[in-house]
Amino acid sequence: MTGTTGTALGAPAERREGRQKVTGAARYAAEYALPGRAHAWPVPAAVARGRVTGVDTSAALALPGVLAVLTPGAAAQLAEPEDGMLAVLRGPAVPHRGWCVALAVAETPEAARAAARAVRVTYETQAHDNRPVEGHPDGYVPQEVNGEPGRAEYGDPEGALAAAEARVDVTYRVPPLHNHPMEPHATTAHWDGDRLTVYTSSQGGTTVRSVLAQLFRLPEERITVVAEHVGGGFGAKGTPRPDVVLAALAARHTGRPVTLAYPRRNLPTTVGHRAPTVQRLRLGAHPDGRLTALLHEVTTHTSRVTEFVEHAGAVSRVMYATPNLRSSHRVVPLDVPVASWMRAPGEAPGMYALESAMDELADALGMDPVGLRVRNEPEREPFSGKPFSSRHVVECLREGARRFGWAGRDPRPGLRREGPLRIGTGMAAATYPVQVAPSAASAEARPDGTFVVRVNAADIGTGARTVLAQIAADALGVPLDRVRTEVGHSDLPPAPLAGGSCGTASWGWAVHKACARLAAHPEEGPTVRADTTGEADADSPYARHAFGAHFAEVAVDTVTGEIRVRRLLGVFAAGRMLNARTARSQFTGAQIMGMGMALTESSTLDPAFGDFPEADLASYHVPVHADVPDIEADWIDEDDPHLNPMGSKGIGEIGIVGTAAALGNAVHHATGIRFRELPLTPDRILTGLLSGG
Repeated sequence: MTGTTGTALGAPAERREGRQKVTGAARYAAEYALPGRAHAWPVPAAVARGRVTGVDTSAALALPGVLAVLTPGAAAQLAEPEDGMLAVLRGPAVPHRGWCVALAVAETPEAARAAARAVRVTYETQAHDNRPVEGHPDGYVPQEVNGEPGRAEYGDPEGALAAAEARVDVTYRVPPLHNHPMEPHATTAHWDGDRLTVYTSSQGGTTVRSVLAQLFRLPEERITVVAEHVGGGFGAKGTPRPDVVLAALAARHTGRPVTLAYPRRNLPTTVGHRAPTVQRLRLGAHPDGRLTALLHEVTTHTSRVTEFVEHAGAVSRVMYATPNLRSSHRVVPLDVPVASWMRAPGEAPGMYALESAMDELADALGMDPVGLRVRNEPEREPFSGKPFSSRHVVECLREGARRFGWAGRDPRPGLRREGPLRIGTGMAAATYPVQVAPSAASAEARPDGTFVVRVNAADIGTGARTVLAQIAADALGVPLDRVRTEVGHSDLPPAPLAGGSCGTASWGWAVHKACARLAAHPEEGPTVRADTTGEADADSPYARHAFGAHFAEVAVDTVTGEIRVRRLLGVFAAGRMLNARTARSQFTGAQIMGMGMALTESSTLDPAFGDFPEADLASYHVPVHADVPDIEADWIDEDDPHLNPMGSKGIGEIGIVGTAAALGNAVHHATGIRFRELPLTPDRILTGLLSGG
């Protein structure tokens, strides 16, 4: 329903907080200038593994404006955290390089930085292990990865592969990757007696509150968490990180508000990273392209601090019909910083390998890559056997092919040339699971005819405020300009984090429920509260996934090795789009991130120190404006009644899934050379061209 200044659900409403952000009125976590505020700066461990034997703070404390230096043991009185990443300053142990071993607090950020550099730490070093994961003797198969078995198998995959008339056996490698949100991890903490308030950059304030309550042994009602504006996260802010614990510790120690904004160079070792994966794909098929065997074996690493498994093999349990499947993970514990969520964890690297291998199979069979995927479309989810709630990947493939002009493509590689440039096109499919979690929300009718919707959602740049208002207006049957949303404050009804592409689906369900009740039963009072516990978390008989298809055109410079993306098209099937403008922004932003994964982004584990030398944006290269073509993103409308009242699926991550494979397949089509390790940097391209592949 649209009013004179309203916007119907699904229409391209502008973000409500946009003007605040571009004018500087929106305040982020480090911008709360509370009276008497001090600043903190971390001291990272300089050894790969060991223990702190001494901390000399005298030079630091002698500097002007320095208030305190917190040392190992400062957090000894806190409860032991469930997440080992938060066990900072509890004791002398150093599990990896970059671990916080001291925290300087001063009147200004500059003084705190100078004090941190003046702290002298001595260590007892211990042998560390950060050997390559391939062939590592300590690898094991985890029982569970992201709620699924670490190993899934049916049929006789080895036997079927040996008997297959066509076979592909290839290994793909993805390096460590880093989230690098625009706003680094930051917290401003303030104690008022035994009441704690934190302004923090987080994807989930409700979770931050419960974790702080556990650590500091406080009732949750004595803790307030404010995260009204968040400058990106991509998974790295999904759960609390050390900044919020350290800021609260420093504020309690000094008796003053304290802001800790992590320096960007510290992020790779502090807040999580996408663990590297080595993925072996073995495909067996009939000459007509029908798969007879699919074996997807993933090896990755985890930190000894806490286990996290990059579940890249899970996509093979969803995508293609095959009577024989093995999808397995092998994880190696190392003395490295903690691995954690990064946009589409598992699916992004997993689909890169699977869709690249499918392209190789298409080449081996002389088949069209689109046709090969259509040929192997399953009727049900292959591993679970559940029917799909909706699955329109074939429609995405066909519509994408039509719009891209795929039918006119000569499949032979290396033929299109423009001087030193070789031109190629490639494609890949995409999938991401539909996830939803219980949430609460309230809706209030005001005497002036307006409405206020409240939910402790996190707007991490996705336009959550706007979309939730559209959901509310639709359920209430009123124009959009009569609805106001309040988010990002722990005093609001509790909500799950913005992650796993489940934020809007989860919060929106509760908002819709509250507003629908308010509209149908105004006699209940001016404020109605709803909770989806028991509904959103109920088992579903359906396999619920979003799908998509990517098409790419690249130009490869044979002189410099440089790759330029000329065209990038994504067509998605992700339920009902709740806001056309913010949806397209999410898709294209994720596609750009996929470009970075394919072409520029990479880090390495230093064998001597066990951390990442590419610790800033000068050495860890993300795509810039000049790298990005005119990206197209569109969708197929799905009417899926098995999701939530809005019929929506998450869209924050499906756009990155498959992008790297489409680009890699395009590079192969341009050059005739198959590159199986990301990123596709000029040095790798030139080496391949000079060696002839």
